[in-house]
Amino acid sequence: MLAASVRVSHHLREFDSHFAFGLTSGLTSSAILLFPPIWPRNPTSNFPSISHRSQPRRVSFFCSIVPSTSSGEIPVLSDCFGSREDDREVSVAGGIVALGKFDALHVGHRELAIQASMVGSPFLLSFVGIAEVLGWEPRAPIVAQCDRKRVLSSWAPYCQNSAPSEYQIQFSSVRYLTPREFVEKLSKELRVCGVVAGESYRFGYKAAGDAAELVKLCEEYGISAYIIKSVMDRNQKVLNSANSKERGQVSSTRVRHALSIGDMKYVSELLGRRHRLILMEKGLEGFSNTNSRVSAPRSCLLNLSPKEGFYNNCFLCTTDENLIPCRVAIDSTHVHIEMDDIGTIHLVGTQDCVNIEFGDGV
Repeated sequence: MLAASVRVSHHLREFDSHFAFGLTSGLTSSAILLFPPIWPRNPTSNFPSISHRSQPRRVSFFCSIVPSTSSGEIPVLSDCFGSREDDREVSVAGGIVALGKFDALHVGHRELAIQASMVGSPFLLSFVGIAEVLGWEPRAPIVAQCDRKRVLSSWAPYCQNSAPSEYQIQFSSVRYLTPREFVEKLSKELRVCGVVAGESYRFGYKAAGDAAELVKLCEEYGISAYIIKSVMDRNQKVLNSANSKERGQVSSTRVRHALSIGDMKYVSELLGRRHRLILMEKGLEGFSNTNSRVSAPRSCLLNLSPKEGFYNNCFLCTTDENLIPCRVAIDSTHVHIEMDDIGTIHLVGTQDCVNIEFGDGV
């Protein structure tokens, strides 16, 4: 029988957590007990108000950019959110860390944060530099790095009014750790009080450890462990996935697939919010305070865009999170933004970003 400090909930909606050092999925132990948590299920809406005001609105955002040297590359962002392992101003000591690969920040990832917030100060602990170490081809992120803090702040109503923080560890520093060594690092070096992971979570070198072993090791090291089920995709859409553990759970793969087919309603359901596309403003073409149509080359994109096509139900986001209706056309080289009333906004700055949200309609 597991120690009483190990808690899991079947009332938590299931989420995707097939993330580990080996980035593979696994099975959960039948010995893990389930206990129902309680938290408010009707937080305030994630969707900001739509503004039709006539006074100028400044669209000014918060990225620090190192421009790309190639027109076809995703620009490199300097650090503008979260904490690195060597950032001593932020510490996970005494906190509850959710374990995973939080690239999409989808509803499954949010469930991890919810569980963590129920028992302590919530953190998302993930690894950076995985692609470089494993030799993967670089690809655009689903959430722009400079937009992650905003997304996490929007989770506060779900998380006991406490937005989770991010703590990132260089993958190269943990790649060869055994499951025991990794838990020892959490206990002795990071001094966390508890961990939250999904039923399919695997960790340690070559993904040697599963959720059951995580529970066992955490008990040895005096850390509480909370294992929760996967959040399933209510649409139950079938993916042609090479992942043998694909069971229909919400995943970043599903988000990327939904974006690739331009199904923005599906994207919103998976993310629990509208997808926000962020472009470097300095790349805008035809920009002026009187021009209702502007364009930007795709090299200005800081995250993954929907497939090529026309999107009618879109919104330009202002600094105070009001939304200005617009239309977006995406082709092979550019993103085009068209507004009905250019007088409602004022785009400013030389290194700011333009933020576009995609509604459900096309």
